[in-house]
Amino acid sequence: MNASATSTAQVAPVPERRRPSPNTIVFVLSLCGIVVSLQQTLLLPLLPELPKLLDTSTDSASWLVTATLLAGAVATPTVSRLADMYGKRRMMVTALVISLAGSLLGAISELLPLLIAARALQGVGLALVPVAIAIMRDELPREKVPLGVAIMSATLAVGAGIGLPLAGLIANHLDWHAIFWLTAIVAALLLVTAIAVLPESPVRTRGTFDLRGAILLSAALTALLLAVSKGSMWGWTSATTLGLTALGLALIGIWIPLELRTPSPLVDIRVAARAPVMVVNIVSVFAGFAMFTNMLVTTQFLQMPEATGYGLGLDVLETGWWMVPNAAAFGLMAPVSAWMTRRYSPQLTLLVGTALMTAAYAARVFLSDDLFQIVFGSVIVGVGTALAYGALPTLIMRAVPVTETASANGLNVLLRSVGTSTASAVTAAVASASAIMVGEAMAPSKDALTLALWLAAGASLCATAIGLPTLRMRAFSEEWDRAGTEQIGAETRVVRGRVVSADGDPIRNAVVTVLTPDGVAIDWGQADSEGRFNAAIPRPGDYLVVTAAEGWQPRSWVMDLDDSHPLPPIVLRQRYTLSGVITDAEDEPVVDALVVLTRATGEVVDTIRTDHEGRYLIPRPTNGRYVLTVSSREGALGARPVTVWEYARSVDLRLGTPLA
Repeated sequence: MNASATSTAQVAPVPERRRPSPNTIVFVLSLCGIVVSLQQTLLLPLLPELPKLLDTSTDSASWLVTATLLAGAVATPTVSRLADMYGKRRMMVTALVISLAGSLLGAISELLPLLIAARALQGVGLALVPVAIAIMRDELPREKVPLGVAIMSATLAVGAGIGLPLAGLIANHLDWHAIFWLTAIVAALLLVTAIAVLPESPVRTRGTFDLRGAILLSAALTALLLAVSKGSMWGWTSATTLGLTALGLALIGIWIPLELRTPSPLVDIRVAARAPVMVVNIVSVFAGFAMFTNMLVTTQFLQMPEATGYGLGLDVLETGWWMVPNAAAFGLMAPVSAWMTRRYSPQLTLLVGTALMTAAYAARVFLSDDLFQIVFGSVIVGVGTALAYGALPTLIMRAVPVTETASANGLNVLLRSVGTSTASAVTAAVASASAIMVGEAMAPSKDALTLALWLAAGASLCATAIGLPTLRMRAFSEEWDRAGTEQIGAETRVVRGRVVSADGDPIRNAVVTVLTPDGVAIDWGQADSEGRFNAAIPRPGDYLVVTAAEGWQPRSWVMDLDDSHPLPPIVLRQRYTLSGVITDAEDEPVVDALVVLTRATGEVVDTIRTDHEGRYLIPRPTNGRYVLTVSSREGALGARPVTVWEYARSVDLRLGTPLA
């Protein structure tokens, strides 16, 4: 069947100008990642000195780190969603402007509240990472995307590796405000470069920004991350820590149902709940934990006094220089991660990386006695992390629609940040629980650092075990990003449509897949609470559109998708049902009997009464095992198990004799 149908998509006008080369785009976006990492790490080595410099307490000075963490967590999903809706380049520039403002505010400030505000503004820069990855998917040829995202992931570690020794040099030779001046200058140069070089992607979704969802998620993340980051200072069982944890979980409990009902949600829970996406996101939490533990434990081994029995007693600058090999490993392994992704698969690349991290951490438990062992062990963990981090964005992009690239990667980056925050909190808790007195100061014992290494090994092992099912998942097939070979930025269209029943009611969670007439997958979209979906196409033309929803007869036809006519509703007419006839012991139909369908786990699914012929009809539930129970008005009862799978089912039941 041919349908004359077209897009109502918003396609932003793109100025006529020479488009930059793929290498230029990767270079500029990678610099953005380095700037973000510099802003996050440059201040860390100075934290022990800041209470004296600012005439404040250690607890108050720690808010300079906490503010960046919270702002980054809140900004990442919000900016990522805005990028999908209003333009990725626009939100890149916006985030850079905010980060630049934070650097300038910090450079001229002496008061702690202003410096905390400056660090919060700098934290917004963390949202640049998922947006940059989304730009790469839109603009790079398919074969260059794995390398681009691997380099982008590596820049965070490279920036940290540069930042640590650079902070030591500044601390030794310049005023501490120079840290903010440096990041301001770099951010300003990068802002001008981004405006001049980066193209604006026309791949956008339309709709109203989910302000309620953004506020609720921001409040929930703030409460939970405050509890995690400050729990070691406030006490893990204190009323404040437990109260913030309970508040955060309660807000998440409110937020998830709200997102499912919102037509244009901040985070598409329907997509995030799909098994391939959920598995990758869970792996990201454990990988983030393992990655950050490496930096925390390694710096402890290098900096702790020799009197501890394990520390090397290096100063900030020396420690920074010995962390450079770790950052260099990240950068050098990015092309290797991309090659493995192209040659084999991102799933295998991820698993090799996490397995290598597991083995390296287990070895470090026994081999951390001298400088070579400490640095070499850190580098091997970094190699594994580079492989895993390089594969994660590719896995996400292959498992989500093109129109959800930025927001889906934003959620993934956020969950990696949750992992790093948890690593920081757990390491601090372990260190404080097993502290020893060294001179007049407290220091973590070697047993504490050994336990942290075992925990990181366990996290890496969990990431490997959880990631194993990805090897069998079709969602990560290269076919799903095949559209990258055909995408020409200025011509890309985003078609919008609606999936409804014959009565015009929206069909939630319907999946619409767009393919070329030759069967090459282009994109897909999942219908929201109003049955609306988005899908990207490289150019106007005929496409094979396949629409499926659980419990409904699927439909497929060739449609002419362009921008001259609105896309008509896709109507699914035949709904699968569970039906049958209820009879008594004499094989006579039982009229007005109560029919109850319950899950095998006990939940009631539906209830209905039989008609004048003893028939019942229930919309087919989701696949699974159920129990069909019938009770007549005379007291006769009957029950039988029912397995529902794919198609309509007809289940008859003969009732027994009435109960005495």
